[in-house]
Amino acid sequence: MSDTLLEVVNLSMQFGGLAAVENLSFTAFDREITAIIGPNGAGKTTVFNCLTGFYRPSGGSMILHRAGRRFALEALPDHRIARVAGVARTFQNIRLFAGMTLLENLVVAQHGELMRASMFSIAGLFGLSPYRRAERAAVAKARYWLERLGLVDRADIVAGALPYGDRRRLEIARAMCTGPALLCLDEPAAGLNPNESAQLNQLLRNIRDEHRTGVLLIEHDMKVVMGISDHVVVLDHGQKIADGTPAAVQADAAVVRAYLGEPEPEEGEL
Repeated sequence: MSDTLLEVVNLSMQFGGLAAVENLSFTAFDREITAIIGPNGAGKTTVFNCLTGFYRPSGGSMILHRAGRRFALEALPDHRIARVAGVARTFQNIRLFAGMTLLENLVVAQHGELMRASMFSIAGLFGLSPYRRAERAAVAKARYWLERLGLVDRADIVAGALPYGDRRRLEIARAMCTGPALLCLDEPAAGLNPNESAQLNQLLRNIRDEHRTGVLLIEHDMKVVMGISDHVVVLDHGQKIADGTPAAVQADAAVVRAYLGEPEPEEGEL
């Protein structure tokens, strides 16, 4: 059985009098894909914003387990959530550097490591060996991910010239270049055609199985969710209404009602 990676306990997020998320608890496991689903306005992106430090939650805790250490994400500044705890994220809208090459996009994701290796520019300025080694390692990691995407022969074209599906996958590869323990993906299948969705599914399975990374995703494409998820959490109006395997969640009456609404009563019924 996989180890616990993320424990969310009684998470709440209020905006004035509106409870966007209310007393949410769930567990995500290492080397598993956990999907958070629900109708529009259910609170899914708010959960991601709390996990990644964009919002400071109104209450509750979010504990990430990494290499024998426990990180209380609600108490960390956002840059330490990414750099120290190892939480990486992509967004609904692609945020690649469109004017940079594919290789440059993946190298720049390793900026923190390169800066530390350069002793914050001194070693880099003088070309000292620790920086040169770190630079070679960053390029090698970038080329590795381009090979995994089947894009290594296009390493020197600008990212903005890629087809939409390839840009989606490149953004995920850029996040993986940071070496995350938890990869948070916000609607990664949005706008993809069936072939691109299949390529995405394979990439996420490889990240889970070969890189032993936990994946947390928000997704509206139920074919993607049910096809690759190990665990599904369902929200509605900021509250959890189901939590379990894809098959169990798909058959849950509360989930069916949340997505489809209550059936109209038959004539003569009260």
